[in-house]
Amino acid sequence: MIHETTFRNISERELTMDDVFARIRSFMLVDPRAAYQLMVGTDAQVHAGHTKFVTSVVVFRPGRGAWFCYRQIILPREIRSLQEKLSLETTFSQETASYFDESKRAELEDILLPYVYQGAELKLFIDIDAGTDAKRNRTSTLVAELVGRIEAMGLSARVKPEAIAASSISNRYTKTPYREKKSAVT
Repeated sequence: MIHETTFRNISERELTMDDVFARIRSFMLVDPRAAYQLMVGTDAQVHAGHTKFVTSVVVFRPGRGAWFCYRQIILPREIRSLQEKLSLETTFSQETASYFDESKRAELEDILLPYVYQGAELKLFIDIDAGTDAKRNRTSTLVAELVGRIEAMGLSARVKPEAIAASSISNRYTKTPYREKKSAVT
């Protein structure tokens, strides 16, 4: 199993959770009067010989931009059970979201506090790559259990179509199969 502990995005690599937090904080400091959504979501894709999970952390300022990063986890088997796959996706999201404990959330909220009466706010979500519409989503029977797990943490859960961190951002980075990097031999 490959379980990356650092995050990356288009322009940066090897971001620790503290680095991720600093980037989110900097992003919010640029416009402390705005409303923000902090989202964590995981998606998975089964490839030949492995299943690739991608967890994204996104800070979104609706209508005015976003910053995101992601990490991947590679399990060396093809997970065919939808329930197992969704359960692991939720677990990986919970693992990442647990970093944003009460003190971290308070630090971010303190940025917005002077402007709260002018619309500044911060909402934290764990996005689940499942939907409630039984006609469109085979995952609908699992939603209540997964949402319950998130709410037991004291956090809010979102499902499709609102779950953009999982169903759009993480999904984008699951499509390419994992290729082990060959070490250079001298």
